[in-house]
Amino acid sequence: MSSPARLRMNRTALVPVALLALCTVPLAFAAGWTPVLLLIPIAVALWVLRVGVDVSEEGVTARSTFGQRHVPWHDVAGIRVAPRGDLRLVTTSATEIRLPVVRARDLPRLAEVSGGRIAVPAPPAQ
Repeated sequence: MSSPARLRMNRTALVPVALLALCTVPLAFAAGWTPVLLLIPIAVALWVLRVGVDVSEEGVTARSTFGQRHVPWHDVAGIRVAPRGDLRLVTTSATEIRLPVVRARDLPRLAEVSGGRIAVPAPPAQ
C-alpha cells in the first residue's frame, strides 16, 4: 500500500444537501436573522465530505467532522461488529473507536485495503 485508502461516504449524498440548500435560500432572506439558516446545508456538506476512515501503512485513522483519531497497527487488537452493523476498532488497551461510514458489509473491503492486517471472519457454521 503506497498511499492511504480512503473510505468515505458516497458523494451522491451531496444531492440532497444541494436540494436542502436550494430550499433554504428563500427562507434565508425572510427576516434579518434567517441568513444563519444557510449554515445548515454547509455543515451537512462538510460532514459528508469529511467523515470516513483512512487506512495506511502506519495504521487506521477514523475521521469525524471536526476531529480524528489515529491508531497505529501495533495497537489494533481487532474489529467488533456492533448490533446495528457498524464497525468498531478494538485497541490493545480494550478501548473501542467507532469507524464512521464503514458497516459490516464493508468488512471484506476493509480487510483488503488493510493489506491483510484485518481478517474477515468465517461465516458461522450451520
